[in-house]
Amino acid sequence: MNDSRIRDVVIVGGGTAGWMAAAALSATMGEQLRIRLVESEQIGTVGVGEATIPAIRLFNGLVGIDENEFICATQGSFKLGIEFIDWGRVGESYMHVFGQLGQSLDLIEFWQYWLRGREEAISEPIGHYSFNEEAARNLRFARVPRIPNTHLDGISYAFHFDAGLYAKFLRGLAEKNGATRTEGMITGVSRNPENGHIRSITLDSGEEIAGELFIDCSGFRGLLIEQELETGYVDWTHWLLCDRAIAVPTENVGPPRPYTQSIAHPAGWQWRIPLQHRTGNGHVFSTEYISEDEATALLLKTVEGKPLADPRTIPFKTGMRRKAWNANVIALGLSSGFIEPLESTSIHLIQNGIAKLISHFPDREFRQANVDAYNRRIEYDYERIRDFIILHYHANQRDEAFWTRCREMDVPDTLRDKIDLFRATGRIFREQEELFVEVGWFQVLNGQNIVPETYHPLADALTKEELAGFLRDIRTIVANNAARLPTHAEFIAATCAAQAPGVPA
Repeated sequence: MNDSRIRDVVIVGGGTAGWMAAAALSATMGEQLRIRLVESEQIGTVGVGEATIPAIRLFNGLVGIDENEFICATQGSFKLGIEFIDWGRVGESYMHVFGQLGQSLDLIEFWQYWLRGREEAISEPIGHYSFNEEAARNLRFARVPRIPNTHLDGISYAFHFDAGLYAKFLRGLAEKNGATRTEGMITGVSRNPENGHIRSITLDSGEEIAGELFIDCSGFRGLLIEQELETGYVDWTHWLLCDRAIAVPTENVGPPRPYTQSIAHPAGWQWRIPLQHRTGNGHVFSTEYISEDEATALLLKTVEGKPLADPRTIPFKTGMRRKAWNANVIALGLSSGFIEPLESTSIHLIQNGIAKLISHFPDREFRQANVDAYNRRIEYDYERIRDFIILHYHANQRDEAFWTRCREMDVPDTLRDKIDLFRATGRIFREQEELFVEVGWFQVLNGQNIVPETYHPLADALTKEELAGFLRDIRTIVANNAARLPTHAEFIAATCAAQAPGVPA
């Protein structure tokens, strides 16, 4: 039998994407593959992806990461969700938190009962029924899988961390598992004349590195997937108008919040991400509506602490490659596409691409049906996340020209159908494997003032007194248990505090 198994994998580029790929492949297929990562210290990384979603814990478990050690090494903190400020109307805020919202009953979601209760003036704000939100608002955190003696889930969490330190941490794991790193700038690419596949890359040292499968983690430029293979790019800037970000780290002010903040501005929005040693800040904006100098000035005016470095500009174009897998090249991270960091999906999309690569891992035949299936799944994931991000912009009641255009623009049919169904019935249905589940969609739709015309008829099965008691019980359980948690700062200090930068071991 002819052995067509792939042995040599070359990862082009380091950073978060490159070292996540190296760590995952070396942990799962290290005995079968020779994994070589090529990067140059002369090429910087974007490195602003400091907020994540809970799925990152699955990846960390896959590669064998001890959570406390990882948090300590990356100056990390915990994340219970995102607070959105001024997104619906100026002066309003809401949270999109992880985890359970209330408790489902009689085959329908909790919010159907909450919608009925709102009509009857017995519902409190929706966040009062979320364990995550109650903990977040009170700056509390602990690892609580389930609220004791109840049917309610406990804390669901992700992380904030320094992306550069995360890449460094993953590098240590990957190299321990046999992956090797080569320093160098790529100056040439050789291709197989018969099928157009990449055969090797040449470094500025003159060294030639051959491979059978290449993973392009070279960032926005897409060294192999675009510059060499000319795969093409699907541009979504007609829906997502922002095209630039200004990033700046600042000193921490007060105890760290266990959540990300997203603050809407006249032509974009600002992120605020608390780490142990600093706070990450950035202003994502449209240059059609505000100049870079004005955007920078607004960011510096609204940060909470003293800047620790000069502001850095990051231009981008929202969209995705026409094919994430082309020939024998698979693009991960910024090489495969970019959806702005509004819902912290950048690192997840890397993780998602790696998981699907392992699922679809090829042999040297590179069968087209397998390639096509991978590309269809990646495209679906990108498009559904795109829709969720567009929703935040589209569902606004602000007066500025930028926001008016976002509100009045046509949106993808897939998003329009979801909005129309929710507005008519209060119902949301997750399709296939889309990332954001029903409760996430509800929090944004409701938080940005899309009010359903009705609720599910099953919510009328309770009397008004029974409904009031049901809502009151959940509210009491959530509030009492959240109040018992340690503060976020106390939990970090007790379990995973990092050494202050510059302090010797």
